Amino acid sequence: MIGVGLNCIDIALINNMPSGALEATERQFRTLLDAAAGSVKVRLTLYTLPEVPRTGAGRRHVSSCYADISDLWNSHVDGIIVTGTEPRAPKLEDEPYWGTLTRLLDWAEHLTHSSIWSCLAAHAALLHMNGIVRRPLQEKRFGVFECARVSDHRLASAIPTLLQMLHSRWNEISEDSLVSCGYQVLTRSQNAGVDSFLKHSNSLFVFFQGHPEYEAETLLLEYRRDVGRFLRRERDAYPSTPQGYFDDDTTHSLNLLRDRALSDRREELLTDLANVLASSKVRNTWDSTAVCLYRNWLLYIFDQKDQCRKAMQRRREYKPVRAVGVG
Repeated sequence: MIGVGLNCIDIALINNMPSGALEATERQFRTLLDAAAGSVKVRLTLYTLPEVPRTGAGRRHVSSCYADISDLWNSHVDGIIVTGTEPRAPKLEDEPYWGTLTRLLDWAEHLTHSSIWSCLAAHAALLHMNGIVRRPLQEKRFGVFECARVSDHRLASAIPTLLQMLHSRWNEISEDSLVSCGYQVLTRSQNAGVDSFLKHSNSLFVFFQGHPEYEAETLLLEYRRDVGRFLRRERDAYPSTPQGYFDDDTTHSLNLLRDRALSDRREELLTDLANVLASSKVRNTWDSTAVCLYRNWLLYIFDQKDQCRKAMQRRREYKPVRAVGVG
C-alpha cells in the first residue's frame, strides 16, 4: 500500500523524463510500487533534476507537484528511484544536469539503503562510479525480449527462469565491463544483452537497462512519436518496429505503412498510423516480473531499515558494567 506510518518506507522518485511523459511516469511507478508493496507501507515523494530542460507546462507541473531537490539532501529517505531522460549532448558528462546527478549518486551511496537507476541514469551512474563508457548501438534496442534469470540474489527471488522484459535504448553496457568492475548480473537476454544488475558498496545499487515500470501501451506511444518525428522531418531514419510487441497483423500493416512513408514522406500519414495502432493488440507480458522485482527491493529496504532500528535500540539500551576497585 502507498501510505504513511511508523514502519513506513520513504522512497524518493527522481523523475527526469521529458515534460510530456512526467505524469505517465509518475503513474507507472505509483502503480508498480502499490502492486509490489503488499503489507509494506510506502511513502513516495517526487523530485526532478532541476537542470533537465522543461516546457512551460512541464515547469508548472514540477512546481506544483514536486519537492525541490535541495530538500532531498537533508532528508532521510530509505531508497530512491532515478529515471533516465532523452539525451541532448553527445557525451553524458556534457548534459546540463551532470553535476547534480553525480552529487545524487554520491549522496545515495552514503544516505540510502538502496537505489534504482533506470536506462540513461544507469549508464550515467556506471560512468561516474567506475568509468564504464556505454557504447552506441547500430539501431535502437526496441521491443519486448526474452531474458533469463542468472542469479540467486534475493532481488531475483521468485522471478521466473525465463521472463519477458521491455527495452527502449540506443546504447548499451557490455557484460564484460560490468563483471570486471564487480557488478552482479541478475537477468540477461541473448538478443538484448544485460537487462538488470547490481553492486553493493555502502548501499545497494540496482540498475535496469530495460523498463519494468512501463505500461502495456508505452512502446506504442513511443513508436507513434518517433514515426511522427520522421514524417515531420525531425529525424532522418524511419523508426524500427518494436520487436516481439505487436501482433502479426499489426506488424504487417505497419510495415506497409513504412514503405509508403519512405516513398511519400508526408505528415498526413499519421492519420493512417493512428488507425493501425488503434486496432492493434498489445499486452503487458512483463508486469508480474516487474512486481516481483520491486517487491523484493522494497522488502530488502524494509529489512535493512529494521536492522538499523534494532541496532540503534541495542546501543541505547547498552549500559556498560562499571569496574569495582578492590582495596
